[in-house]
Amino acid sequence: MATVKVAMIGTGAISSIYLDNISQVFREIEILGVTDLDRSRAEQAQQKYGIPKLYNSFEDAISDQEVDIVLNLTRPSEHYTVIKAALEAGKHVYTEKPLGVTFDEGQELVALAAQRQLLLGGAPDTFLGAGIQTCRRLIDDGYIGQPVGAAAFMICRGHESWHPAPDFYYQKGGGPMMDMGPYYITALVNLLGGVNKVTSAAKASFSQRTITSEPKKGQVIDVEVPTYTTGILHFESGAIGTLFTTFDVYYKQQARFEVYGSEGTLIVPDPNTFGGPVYLLRPEDGDFREMPLLYDYRENSRGLGLADMAKAMSSQRDCRAHSTQLLHVLEVMTSLEKSAVLDASIPITTRYSRTKPMQQSNVHGILD
Repeated sequence: MATVKVAMIGTGAISSIYLDNISQVFREIEILGVTDLDRSRAEQAQQKYGIPKLYNSFEDAISDQEVDIVLNLTRPSEHYTVIKAALEAGKHVYTEKPLGVTFDEGQELVALAAQRQLLLGGAPDTFLGAGIQTCRRLIDDGYIGQPVGAAAFMICRGHESWHPAPDFYYQKGGGPMMDMGPYYITALVNLLGGVNKVTSAAKASFSQRTITSEPKKGQVIDVEVPTYTTGILHFESGAIGTLFTTFDVYYKQQARFEVYGSEGTLIVPDPNTFGGPVYLLRPEDGDFREMPLLYDYRENSRGLGLADMAKAMSSQRDCRAHSTQLLHVLEVMTSLEKSAVLDASIPITTRYSRTKPMQQSNVHGILD
């Protein structure tokens, strides 16, 4: 079986699950080579996974004629530079979230991909997993009637207690909205459709954070971004959603993610995961009941969106985690930040149509 060859840029914390899944699950893609600013990390990845090539720089990776897709796992502040260079080199690109740190960056990258007739897609791909896809099926099949609203909450105390290098989460391009918002907004638009207006309030509750994880334990981080954001999303369908993200609050479990309809309520699983559980409340039942998951990919399947992009290349279709979705989500996030600064509602200019739902395949790891 011919495989689509991928160059991985960045071998930090998220890279291991990509490498696990690409080497063990997804049969139509392979990692051809890796590179990282910390060469030792790239060397370790190459050795552990038997990767053929170790590039000296990302410029070497994107100039490799054997590479079909560039997988960008760099920090958010570096996304624009890496994606633009890869597109200019004629490569399809799949990037970790977000697409860029500003809406202008995202617009330029999407326009460049279209001009070069290249696929540009990216994370999160959790919406392609069994959990969110099952929720979409239940909504589309009328189990909650007409959707009227949603509430999605991401509550935690930040990443400085466990992440080995958490400083960038509090710098430009970071914060709970830009870091975790993509999971929640991507899930919401796949369930309810596009957003046409947002309103928000935001603040940084603490001007500094102290790292308590190794190896930077004791280092103090200056907070440059909002870490407590409450937003209202107006969907084109007429539904209204509440989105709350924070790094400032102690919380021990997943906060609620609910979709409300005229005939029932759906509890959506954590959109940072691929699986369940999914709960449905209808008036005739009187209580929530757990619903069976109707699709494949319940485990941590990061790389699913990348595999879908590879399949899209051979099937001559757009990938499901496509650039229009990435740009719409980026505009919603940056507009929420803008709304808080201006104390005003902000219209969303990009239009979004829901991506094609997942289709069952006879073989795990091979997509439709």
